[in-house]
Amino acid sequence: MTRTPVRTAVFPVAGMGTRFLPVTKASPKEMLPIVDKPLIQYAVEEAVNAGMTQMVFITGRNKRAIEDHFDKAFELETELEARGRTALLECVRNIVPRNVSCIYVRQPEALGLGHAVLCARPVVGDQPFAVILADDLIDGDPSALQQMVDVHAEHGHSVLAVQKIPPQDSKKYGIISGAPIGPRLHGLSGIVEKPEPKAAPSDLAVVGRYILTASLFGFLEKIGKGTGGEIQLTDGIAALLGTESVLAWEFEGTRYDCGSKLGYLQANVNFALRHPEIADEFTTFLKSVQSDLAE
Repeated sequence: MTRTPVRTAVFPVAGMGTRFLPVTKASPKEMLPIVDKPLIQYAVEEAVNAGMTQMVFITGRNKRAIEDHFDKAFELETELEARGRTALLECVRNIVPRNVSCIYVRQPEALGLGHAVLCARPVVGDQPFAVILADDLIDGDPSALQQMVDVHAEHGHSVLAVQKIPPQDSKKYGIISGAPIGPRLHGLSGIVEKPEPKAAPSDLAVVGRYILTASLFGFLEKIGKGTGGEIQLTDGIAALLGTESVLAWEFEGTRYDCGSKLGYLQANVNFALRHPEIADEFTTFLKSVQSDLAE
């Protein structure tokens, strides 16, 4: 059976990034750099490499820097070209491939992740689509999103990225219930937003990557506010389960929670250790720090 390919990725980027204040007072958290690339660029690259050609950014106030980042920078390109900085010029010009379009939709109120996804409905239409949370940086080969695209192509259902968490962390995530139907693959029977550890149905938490059918929009319109007084994407998915199958995929790869200071620093260290320009010197520096700490 031929499946409709996933060609649209939605990036909810309207959040205020309060955990990183004051740096996020005037700059989007999605523009925080991992070495020399912002988080949102890693997310877009993951979507592009998974075959998506339409990037939909759900934005809010103080998010203009994201739009500028993916726009043409005429003055910068002219200056780099005049100075013969060819490598940097190509780097700037190729942030987004020519066949990829970027669309920006304003979320008028901060009403939650579910509402942010609902704002994408006029662009997405009736096609399956991906949702990527940029502050969940997932390092995998193939990427977590590519793994999920492959699952969707085989089964045709919505797919959620999940990973096992310590039970005491259940209050930070949406937690699924269900049963294994294959290696790393689970069929959902339920999902609940941020349960107390004793009430959590499993230790599998939903993290930062979704492939969803357009049927979800109808439920997001109706569910109303949930946990935290917001329209929760988790609640919409729970309602969707009443009409169609939803799958959960335990992705292969390393996730960095770059919405937290510790996760953000861990990502920078590990990506710097692989960076072609600085890996050797940075490794030497870390060894000297380790030596100093051991004294």
